[in-house]
Amino acid sequence: MDQKYIRNFSIVAHIDHGKSTLADRMLLLAGSITQREFRDQILDDMDLERERGITIKASAVTMTYKHTDGQTYMLNMIDTPGHVDFHYEVSRSLAACEGALLVVDAAPGVEAQTVANAHLATKGSLTMVPVVNKIDLPAARPEDTAMEIENLIAVPAEDCIFASAKSGKGIDSMMAAIVEQLPAPKGDPDAPTTALIFDSTYDDYRGVVIYVRMFDGRLKVGDKIRMMGTGEEYNVTDMGKFCPRAVQVKEMLAGEVGYVVANIRTVSAVHVGDTVTLANRPAAEALPGYRPPQQMVFCDFYPGPTTQFPDLRDALEKLQLNDSSLTYQAISADALGFGFRCGFLGMLHMEIVQERLEREHGIEVVQTAPTVPYQVLTAKDELIEVDSAGDLPAPNFVQEIREPIVKVDLIIPADSIGGVMQLAEDRRGEYVETEYLSKERVILTYHLPLAEIIYDFYDKLKSATRGYGTMDYEIVNFSANDLVKLDIMVNGQQVDALSVIVHKSKAEKRGRRLLIRLRREISRHQFEIPLQAAIGGKIIARETITALRKNVIAKCYGGDVSRKRKLLEKQKKGKKRMKMIGNVEIPQKAFMAVLEVGDDD
Repeated sequence: MDQKYIRNFSIVAHIDHGKSTLADRMLLLAGSITQREFRDQILDDMDLERERGITIKASAVTMTYKHTDGQTYMLNMIDTPGHVDFHYEVSRSLAACEGALLVVDAAPGVEAQTVANAHLATKGSLTMVPVVNKIDLPAARPEDTAMEIENLIAVPAEDCIFASAKSGKGIDSMMAAIVEQLPAPKGDPDAPTTALIFDSTYDDYRGVVIYVRMFDGRLKVGDKIRMMGTGEEYNVTDMGKFCPRAVQVKEMLAGEVGYVVANIRTVSAVHVGDTVTLANRPAAEALPGYRPPQQMVFCDFYPGPTTQFPDLRDALEKLQLNDSSLTYQAISADALGFGFRCGFLGMLHMEIVQERLEREHGIEVVQTAPTVPYQVLTAKDELIEVDSAGDLPAPNFVQEIREPIVKVDLIIPADSIGGVMQLAEDRRGEYVETEYLSKERVILTYHLPLAEIIYDFYDKLKSATRGYGTMDYEIVNFSANDLVKLDIMVNGQQVDALSVIVHKSKAEKRGRRLLIRLRREISRHQFEIPLQAAIGGKIIARETITALRKNVIAKCYGGDVSRKRKLLEKQKKGKKRMKMIGNVEIPQKAFMAVLEVGDDD
């Protein structure tokens, strides 16, 4: 098809603002699916997506649309996730597009991820079409929402399209706006071929399937292609588009989006962001690709009772192909054996990866508590990055520890400002600015340490704003602070997997709470178990798990007291000997106790 009749666009919005339902409605209107096939979240084909009602993976679909001028257009739509943890998926999708639909729910209005995604689209020089969705809801306030969008992206409020994905109202106007307002792709079909890999997946029968956006040239079945990043060459055996079911095509031209199968057997051969070109007529230079994702949460995965280490490694390899923001490296621990330290974009991302390992690959994992990355300036003026407290050098080798600082945008009701500011200051937040979206809603901006927000900050924000607050964050820099390594010792033995890096002012409180949790989780043994929290060589808190004792003086119903003392003394010596040679069993729940240190203890 001629490029001027092609439109490549993404749908971006805050979580739960109706992107997936809107995509379904567009497919129905374009005739890609029938009314009988129409169901909620047709593009969310992962069980996990359907259960949680969220989009996790970006998905690309091609549809044909007949405009009122009689011309048929090819619309390539990439549905994107809305949750802050999948920000990287959104940035990858936007790089393959020329335009975006900015969807906002008419009831809550502009929220934190709306702002973040709008800035992301603006940075990529994308043309935006604002859509106010869910106008049929009783609490909808479409005019106010349109004004908030005008304040956000400087598009006149009257240019907003009012729609309801559920009822289908306004969808015709929106489809017409995509054709009329979004630009056509600018590529040369006769230039050397360049295609951007924006996603990939693994098929047991066909090997690696790559999803590409053609920028220049053309690609045909039988062509010999070269990956410009790795230099590997393959023969194209199959190609096609999702409409939304896979439809085979013989050729793809500049501006089009589709999938390519080329007998790629090894998972490591494909890198998202790499450029595909022809082996006999290669392009002079590769496309810009993507900025590597920055992992913000790290935790260790060890094989569970029913899983072998090689199985866990293979499952992570296949998962990384479909989720390039996941990283992992092999490690070992005395308590848990061999495993992997994995890097994630956030806590939800970590949960999703663990669930996908269990469901898609049948892998059972033992997981340690999550941590954030730190930069350490050593005594030799070397800057190293550590993502686990166990990797921290000894205190005498450390000049300073720098923690990641994030810029947090909190969109909240105006009457909740006091409570939210108190919450941010309790978490060592530094106030930046306040901006009013409307009379009732404000954007509070703070600089906060990432370690203070990844656990329960969002839950506390929801409580402080009666459920109306939303947040978005991005990494700003690493800042030196008075941070220390809090060591946890069980029966005199240091357990690295339980160590955490904390601010010195909170170390004693955090250590005491953690020991109370551990005392509840570790079962009593035949000997007394001391639990200690220490900074360097100084013990700052202690709890004791008392020993299980047999009543050895039960048979002594009278007589001399020295007889009772003799029996108790004999028992005491036995317990002492047992303590020297006994091992303490630490259950999986105890490792997760580090996570659960809340304000309730």
